Amino acid sequence: MKINWEGVMPAVTTKFKDNDTLDINTFKKNINAQLTAGVSGIILGGTLGEASTLTSEEKKTLILTTVKLVKGKIPVIINIAEQSTTNAIEAVKKAAEYGANGLMMLPPMRYKADARETVTYFKKVANSTSLPIMIYNNPVDYGIEVTIDMFEELSECKNIEAVKESTRDISNVTRMRNRFGNRFAILCGVDTLALESILMGANGWVAGLVCAFPAETVAIYKLAKAGKINEAQKIYSWFLPLLELDISTKLVQNIKLAEVATGIGTENVREPRLRLIGEERKRVLAIIKDSLKTRPTLPNYKNL
Repeated sequence: MKINWEGVMPAVTTKFKDNDTLDINTFKKNINAQLTAGVSGIILGGTLGEASTLTSEEKKTLILTTVKLVKGKIPVIINIAEQSTTNAIEAVKKAAEYGANGLMMLPPMRYKADARETVTYFKKVANSTSLPIMIYNNPVDYGIEVTIDMFEELSECKNIEAVKESTRDISNVTRMRNRFGNRFAILCGVDTLALESILMGANGWVAGLVCAFPAETVAIYKLAKAGKINEAQKIYSWFLPLLELDISTKLVQNIKLAEVATGIGTENVREPRLRLIGEERKRVLAIIKDSLKTRPTLPNYKNL
Protein backbone atom coordinates (compact mmCIF):
# COMPACT_ATOMS: atom_id res chain seq x y z
CA MET A 1 0.00 0.00 0.00
CA LYS A 2 1.26 3.46 -0.90
CA ILE A 3 0.91 5.73 2.12
CA ASN A 4 -0.28 9.29 1.76
CA TRP A 5 1.42 10.86 4.76
CA GLU A 6 -1.31 13.36 5.53
CA GLY A 7 -4.33 13.90 7.73
CA VAL A 8 -4.63 12.77 11.33
CA MET A 9 -2.84 9.59 12.34
CA PRO A 10 -3.53 8.58 15.94
CA ALA A 11 -0.74 7.06 17.97
CA VAL A 12 -3.18 4.75 19.69
CA THR A 13 -2.97 3.49 23.24
CA THR A 14 -2.70 -0.21 24.00
CA LYS A 15 -5.65 -1.48 25.99
CA PHE A 16 -5.13 -3.84 28.94
CA LYS A 17 -7.52 -5.87 31.07
CA ASP A 18 -7.35 -5.85 34.87
CA ASN A 19 -5.18 -8.99 34.68
CA ASP A 20 -2.62 -7.17 32.48
CA THR A 21 -3.43 -9.02 29.24
CA LEU A 22 -4.43 -7.28 26.02
CA ASP A 23 -8.01 -5.96 26.03
CA ILE A 24 -8.80 -6.53 22.37
CA ASN A 25 -12.51 -5.69 22.62
CA THR A 26 -11.85 -2.21 24.02
CA PHE A 27 -9.00 -1.76 21.54
CA LYS A 28 -11.37 -2.53 18.65
CA LYS A 29 -13.95 -0.09 20.06
CA ASN A 30 -11.40 2.70 20.05
CA ILE A 31 -10.10 1.89 16.55
CA ASN A 32 -13.67 1.92 15.23
CA ALA A 33 -14.18 5.37 16.78
CA GLN A 34 -11.04 6.56 14.98
CA LEU A 35 -12.29 5.18 11.67
CA THR A 36 -15.70 6.80 12.12
CA ALA A 37 -14.06 10.16 12.78
CA GLY A 38 -12.08 9.94 9.54
CA VAL A 39 -8.46 9.40 10.55
CA SER A 40 -5.90 8.74 7.82
CA GLY A 41 -3.87 5.96 9.43
CA ILE A 42 -3.34 4.03 12.66
CA ILE A 43 0.03 4.02 14.44
CA LEU A 44 0.69 1.15 16.83
CA GLY A 45 3.35 0.66 19.47
CA GLY A 46 4.46 4.22 20.02
CA THR A 47 5.08 5.91 23.36
CA LEU A 48 1.33 6.10 23.95
CA GLY A 49 1.09 2.44 23.01
CA GLU A 50 3.46 1.57 25.89
CA ALA A 51 5.74 -0.10 23.34
CA SER A 52 8.60 -0.72 25.75
CA THR A 53 6.37 -3.01 27.83
CA LEU A 54 4.90 -5.03 24.96
CA THR A 55 6.10 -8.50 24.01
CA SER A 56 6.77 -9.45 20.39
CA GLU A 57 3.68 -11.64 20.46
CA GLU A 58 1.51 -8.76 21.71
CA LYS A 59 2.79 -6.52 18.94
CA LYS A 60 1.94 -9.24 16.45
CA THR A 61 -1.60 -9.48 17.86
CA LEU A 62 -2.10 -5.71 17.66
CA ILE A 63 -0.93 -5.55 14.05
CA LEU A 64 -3.01 -8.52 12.92
CA THR A 65 -6.10 -7.21 14.75
CA THR A 66 -5.79 -3.70 13.31
CA VAL A 67 -5.09 -4.87 9.75
CA LYS A 68 -8.20 -7.04 9.87
CA LEU A 69 -10.27 -4.21 11.34
CA VAL A 70 -9.34 -1.44 8.89
CA LYS A 71 -9.73 -3.73 5.84
CA GLY A 72 -7.20 -1.82 3.76
CA LYS A 73 -9.09 1.48 4.01
CA ILE A 74 -6.21 3.23 5.78
CA PRO A 75 -2.60 2.21 6.49
CA VAL A 76 -1.50 0.43 9.63
CA ILE A 77 1.89 1.72 10.83
CA ILE A 78 4.03 0.14 13.54
CA ASN A 79 6.63 1.97 15.59
CA ILE A 80 10.16 0.55 15.53
CA ALA A 81 12.12 1.37 18.69
CA GLU A 82 15.00 -1.06 19.10
CA GLN A 83 18.43 -1.08 20.72
CA SER A 84 20.35 -2.72 17.88
CA THR A 85 20.30 -2.54 14.11
CA THR A 86 19.87 -6.32 13.88
CA ASN A 87 16.85 -6.28 16.17
CA ALA A 88 15.31 -3.38 14.25
CA ILE A 89 15.69 -5.20 10.93
CA GLU A 90 14.12 -8.32 12.43
CA ALA A 91 11.22 -6.28 13.88
CA VAL A 92 10.63 -4.70 10.47
CA LYS A 93 10.64 -8.10 8.77
CA LYS A 94 8.02 -9.40 11.20
CA ALA A 95 5.89 -6.27 10.82
CA ALA A 96 5.78 -6.79 7.07
CA GLU A 97 4.86 -10.46 7.52
CA TYR A 98 1.96 -9.50 9.80
CA GLY A 99 0.58 -7.02 7.27
CA ALA A 100 1.78 -3.63 8.49
CA ASN A 101 1.78 -1.05 5.70
CA GLY A 102 4.44 1.29 7.04
CA LEU A 103 6.91 2.08 9.80
CA MET A 104 7.55 4.89 12.25
CA MET A 105 11.19 4.73 13.33
CA LEU A 106 13.00 6.13 16.33
CA PRO A 107 16.80 6.39 16.47
CA PRO A 108 18.60 3.62 18.41
CA MET A 109 17.28 3.30 21.93
CA ARG A 110 19.35 3.65 25.15
CA TYR A 111 22.67 4.28 23.39
CA LYS A 112 23.04 7.94 22.37
CA ALA A 113 24.28 7.41 18.83
CA ASP A 114 26.09 10.24 17.05
CA ALA A 115 25.01 11.57 13.65
CA ARG A 116 27.01 9.04 11.61
CA GLU A 117 25.74 6.12 13.69
CA THR A 118 22.15 7.30 13.59
CA VAL A 119 22.15 7.81 9.82
CA THR A 120 23.78 4.41 9.29
CA TYR A 121 21.15 2.78 11.52
CA PHE A 122 18.26 4.34 9.60
CA LYS A 123 19.80 3.52 6.22
CA LYS A 124 20.48 -0.12 7.02
CA VAL A 125 16.94 -0.64 8.28
CA ALA A 126 15.42 1.24 5.33
CA ASN A 127 17.46 -0.78 2.86
CA SER A 128 16.23 -4.02 4.44
CA THR A 129 12.60 -3.38 3.54
CA SER A 130 10.28 -1.93 0.92
CA LEU A 131 7.89 -0.56 3.56
CA PRO A 132 7.58 3.25 3.65
CA ILE A 133 9.15 4.91 6.68
CA MET A 134 8.43 7.98 8.80
CA ILE A 135 11.38 9.10 10.93
CA TYR A 136 10.33 10.06 14.47
CA ASN A 137 12.42 13.13 15.32
CA ASN A 138 12.01 13.73 19.05
CA PRO A 139 15.26 14.90 20.68
CA VAL A 140 13.40 16.27 23.70
CA ASP A 141 12.23 12.85 24.89
CA TYR A 142 14.76 10.53 23.25
CA GLY A 143 17.98 12.53 23.24
CA ILE A 144 18.94 12.30 19.56
CA GLU A 145 18.05 14.96 17.01
CA VAL A 146 17.82 14.08 13.34
CA THR A 147 19.18 17.30 11.86
CA ILE A 148 18.50 18.80 8.45
CA ASP A 149 21.93 17.65 7.26
CA MET A 150 21.16 14.12 8.43
CA PHE A 151 17.93 14.18 6.45
CA GLU A 152 20.01 15.18 3.42
CA GLU A 153 21.86 11.88 3.74
CA LEU A 154 18.68 9.94 4.46
CA SER A 155 17.04 11.32 1.30
CA GLU A 156 19.06 8.70 -0.60
CA CYS A 157 16.66 6.06 0.77
CA LYS A 158 13.53 6.43 -1.31
CA ASN A 159 11.33 4.64 1.21
CA ILE A 160 12.17 7.17 3.93
CA GLU A 161 9.23 9.35 3.04
CA ALA A 162 8.17 11.37 6.07
CA VAL A 163 9.12 12.85 9.41
CA LYS A 164 7.18 13.02 12.63
CA GLU A 165 8.34 16.48 13.67
CA SER A 166 8.57 16.58 17.47
CA THR A 167 11.56 18.84 18.06
CA ARG A 168 9.23 21.49 19.56
CA ASP A 169 10.80 23.97 17.09
CA ILE A 170 8.02 24.89 14.73
CA SER A 171 10.51 26.60 12.42
CA ASN A 172 11.69 23.14 11.42
CA VAL A 173 8.63 22.82 9.19
CA THR A 174 9.88 25.75 7.12
CA ARG A 175 13.51 24.62 7.31
CA MET A 176 12.56 21.22 5.89
CA ARG A 177 10.50 22.82 3.15
CA ASN A 178 13.28 25.25 2.25
CA ARG A 179 15.86 22.46 1.98
CA PHE A 180 13.83 19.62 0.52
CA GLY A 181 10.63 21.03 -0.96
CA ASN A 182 8.12 18.18 -0.88
CA ARG A 183 10.70 15.36 -0.71
CA PHE A 184 9.61 14.55 2.86
CA ALA A 185 6.07 14.72 4.18
CA ILE A 186 5.96 16.51 7.53
CA LEU A 187 3.61 15.45 10.30
CA CYS A 188 3.41 17.36 13.57
CA GLY A 189 4.06 15.10 16.54
CA VAL A 190 3.30 17.58 19.33
CA ASP A 191 -0.39 18.12 20.06
CA THR A 192 0.08 21.66 21.38
CA LEU A 193 1.77 22.77 18.15
CA ALA A 194 -0.52 21.00 15.71
CA LEU A 195 -2.63 23.82 14.31
CA GLU A 196 0.40 26.09 14.06
CA SER A 197 2.34 23.39 12.21
CA ILE A 198 -0.51 22.73 9.79
CA LEU A 199 -0.75 26.44 9.00
CA MET A 200 3.00 26.46 8.32
CA GLY A 201 2.57 23.68 5.80
CA ALA A 202 2.73 20.39 7.69
CA ASN A 203 1.00 17.57 5.82
CA GLY A 204 -0.50 15.93 8.86
CA TRP A 205 -0.71 15.35 12.57
CA VAL A 206 0.41 12.31 14.55
CA ALA A 207 -1.92 12.94 17.44
CA GLY A 208 -2.29 11.84 21.06
CA LEU A 209 -5.55 13.25 22.46
CA VAL A 210 -7.22 11.95 19.32
CA CYS A 211 -7.33 8.67 21.25
CA ALA A 212 -10.12 10.17 23.34
CA PHE A 213 -11.40 12.91 20.99
CA PRO A 214 -11.09 11.63 17.43
CA ALA A 215 -13.76 13.80 15.79
CA GLU A 216 -12.50 17.06 17.28
CA THR A 217 -8.94 16.29 16.19
CA VAL A 218 -9.87 15.46 12.60
CA ALA A 219 -12.18 18.48 12.44
CA ILE A 220 -9.33 20.86 13.33
CA TYR A 221 -7.14 19.38 10.62
CA LYS A 222 -9.84 19.40 7.95
CA LEU A 223 -10.97 22.94 8.74
CA ALA A 224 -7.41 24.27 8.70
CA LYS A 225 -6.62 22.62 5.37
CA ALA A 226 -9.87 24.01 3.94
CA GLY A 227 -8.83 27.53 4.92
CA LYS A 228 -11.49 27.81 7.61
CA ILE A 229 -8.92 29.04 10.11
CA ASN A 230 -11.26 30.81 12.52
CA GLU A 231 -13.43 27.72 12.87
CA ALA A 232 -10.38 25.53 13.38
CA GLN A 233 -8.91 27.94 15.93
CA LYS A 234 -12.13 28.02 17.94
CA ILE A 235 -12.08 24.23 18.40
CA TYR A 236 -8.31 24.24 18.98
CA SER A 237 -8.61 26.86 21.72
CA TRP A 238 -11.20 24.71 23.48
CA PHE A 239 -8.97 21.66 23.00
CA LEU A 240 -5.70 23.17 24.27
CA PRO A 241 -6.05 22.34 28.00
CA LEU A 242 -6.63 18.73 26.98
CA LEU A 243 -3.80 18.77 24.44
CA GLU A 244 -1.41 19.88 27.16
CA LEU A 245 -2.01 16.53 28.86
CA ASP A 246 0.06 15.04 26.02
CA ILE A 247 3.27 16.94 26.86
CA SER A 248 3.85 15.22 30.18
CA THR A 249 5.74 12.19 31.45
CA LYS A 250 2.33 10.86 32.48
CA LEU A 251 0.81 11.33 29.02
CA VAL A 252 -0.28 7.68 28.85
CA GLN A 253 -2.16 7.83 32.15
CA ASN A 254 -3.60 11.25 31.29
CA ILE A 255 -4.91 10.22 27.89
CA LYS A 256 -6.28 6.93 29.15
CA LEU A 257 -8.31 8.85 31.75
CA ALA A 258 -9.67 10.98 28.90
CA GLU A 259 -10.56 7.82 26.97
CA VAL A 260 -12.57 6.64 29.96
CA ALA A 261 -14.44 9.96 30.06
CA THR A 262 -15.42 9.68 26.38
CA GLY A 263 -16.33 6.00 26.65
CA ILE A 264 -13.70 4.51 24.35
CA GLY A 265 -11.05 3.20 26.73
CA THR A 266 -9.99 2.15 30.20
CA GLU A 267 -7.30 3.56 32.47
CA ASN A 268 -5.40 0.29 32.83
CA VAL A 269 -1.68 0.78 32.29
CA ARG A 270 1.19 -1.68 32.46
CA GLU A 271 3.74 -1.40 35.24
CA PRO A 272 6.05 0.27 35.96
CA ARG A 273 3.39 2.83 35.04
CA LEU A 274 0.69 3.19 37.69
CA ARG A 275 -2.70 4.85 37.63
CA LEU A 276 -2.78 8.47 38.72
CA ILE A 277 -3.66 9.13 42.35
CA GLY A 278 -4.18 12.02 44.74
CA GLU A 279 -3.89 15.64 43.66
CA GLU A 280 -2.39 14.71 40.31
CA ARG A 281 -5.43 12.61 39.45
CA LYS A 282 -7.83 15.32 40.65
CA ARG A 283 -6.08 17.92 38.49
CA VAL A 284 -6.28 15.82 35.32
CA LEU A 285 -9.88 14.80 35.93
CA ALA A 286 -10.83 18.45 36.50
CA ILE A 287 -9.35 19.42 33.13
CA ILE A 288 -11.24 16.63 31.40
CA LYS A 289 -14.51 17.40 33.22
CA ASP A 290 -14.33 21.13 32.50
CA SER A 291 -13.60 20.46 28.82
CA LEU A 292 -16.52 18.07 28.46
CA LYS A 293 -18.87 20.73 29.84
CA THR A 294 -17.99 23.04 26.96
CA ARG A 295 -17.38 20.43 24.26
CA PRO A 296 -18.09 22.16 20.96
CA THR A 297 -20.65 21.18 18.35
CA LEU A 298 -18.65 20.31 15.28
CA PRO A 299 -19.41 21.46 11.75
CA ASN A 300 -19.80 18.95 8.92
CA TYR A 301 -16.04 18.65 8.54
CA LYS A 302 -16.02 15.34 6.65
CA ASN A 303 -17.29 16.96 3.46
CA LEU A 304 -14.69 19.72 3.35
